Amino acid sequence: MRPRIPRLTAIAAIIVAMALVTLAGLVLSPMWDELVTRRDAGRIAVAVPLVAAVFALYGRLLWLNLVRRAAPVHRSVQRLGLAAVLACCWTLPALLGVGQGWANALVVPAGLIAVVLPARQAAAVTGAVAALTFGYGLVLDLPVLTLLYNLAGIPLTAFSGYVTIWLVHVVQELHEARAELAGAAVGEERLRFARDLHDVLGHSLQAVALRAEVAERFLDRDPGRVRGELVEIQAMARDSVRDVREVVRGYRATSLRGELDGVSAVLRAAGIVCDRPDLPPDLPARVHEPLGWVAREAATNVLRHAGASWCRITVDADGPHVRLEIVNDGAGRRAGTGGSGLTGLAERLRAAGGALAAGPAGDGTFRVTATVPKGDT
Repeated sequence: MRPRIPRLTAIAAIIVAMALVTLAGLVLSPMWDELVTRRDAGRIAVAVPLVAAVFALYGRLLWLNLVRRAAPVHRSVQRLGLAAVLACCWTLPALLGVGQGWANALVVPAGLIAVVLPARQAAAVTGAVAALTFGYGLVLDLPVLTLLYNLAGIPLTAFSGYVTIWLVHVVQELHEARAELAGAAVGEERLRFARDLHDVLGHSLQAVALRAEVAERFLDRDPGRVRGELVEIQAMARDSVRDVREVVRGYRATSLRGELDGVSAVLRAAGIVCDRPDLPPDLPARVHEPLGWVAREAATNVLRHAGASWCRITVDADGPHVRLEIVNDGAGRRAGTGGSGLTGLAERLRAAGGALAAGPAGDGTFRVTATVPKGDT
C-alpha cells in the first residue's frame, strides 16, 4: 500500500520544525549555561540576539526553498541571509569562548549551503567553508577532535540539506505529474465522446441540410415534393435526437465491462492503484446500465473528492442479485458531504429494483455498494 503523502506545506512545516530542533540541540546547551549558570548580562546580551537571528534566518530560508516561494530576484537576498547566519555562528565562539559548547555553532550554516545555492556553487562553497572553519578552529584553539568533527560534519550536513530539498521537490513533481495524467485521461475521454458525437450527428445533420435546400428549391414549383422533403427532415431529426440520447447515456450502450475498463484506466492514470475485476460471462444485460452508472459516478467521486491511493472494485453475481462494491482509502481526506450524484444513483437503482449504500466504513475507507436483481422486478 502506498504511503499517504501530506500536502507540500505540511511536509515543509515538519522539516523546518525538525531542523530547528536539531539546531536547538547544538546551541541551546551553551545558551542554557549562559542564562542559568553564568548570568552575565553582557554575555547574555550578545548570545540571545545572535541565536535568535540564527533560528529566524535558518527557518525562513529553509521554508522558502522547500515551498519554492523564492523568486529569482530574491536569490541575492537569500545569499545575504546565508552570510548573516555564517557571521552569527562564527561570532558566537569568538565572543563567548569555546569552553561551553559554542564551537558547535560552526557547523550550523552548512545545512543551508545546498538549500540556498545551486548544486555546483554549493559544492564549491561547502569545500571552502569546511577549510575556512578548520583554520578558524585552529585560531580559536579548538581540540583536534572538534576540528576533525567540523571538517567532516560540514560536508555531510550540506549534503543532508541538499537531499532534503531534492526529495521534497520530487514529491511535489510527483503530485503535479499525477494531476496532469488525470487531466490527460479526462481529456482523452472527452475527445472520444466528441468523436462519437461527430460520427453520430455529422452525416444526419448534413443530410438534413441537403433536404432543406431541396425543399427550398421546390417551394414554389412542387408543394408535394416540399411536403415529402419536410417529412424526411422530421424523421432524420427524430433519429438524430435518439442517437444523441444514446451517446449521452453511454456511447450507445452502457456496458458494465466497458465502464470498469474506463474507470480502472482513469484511476491508474491518476496514480491510484486499481485493478479491473473479472465479470461473470453470464451477467444479465439488464444490470449493465445501472451498475455502469454506479461505477462511473464512484470513480468521479474518487478523483474529485477522495484523494485516495488505492481503489478496490469487486463484482459478485452469486445468488439472485448482482453486487458491485467500490472501496477506496480516501475517507479521511474526503471533502464535504458530497453532491447529488449518489442521490441520483440511488433513484436509478430503486427504479431497477436495486439498492445503493455509500459512506465511510469506519476504517479510513469509503465504500459504495450497489445491488441489482438478476431477474425482472
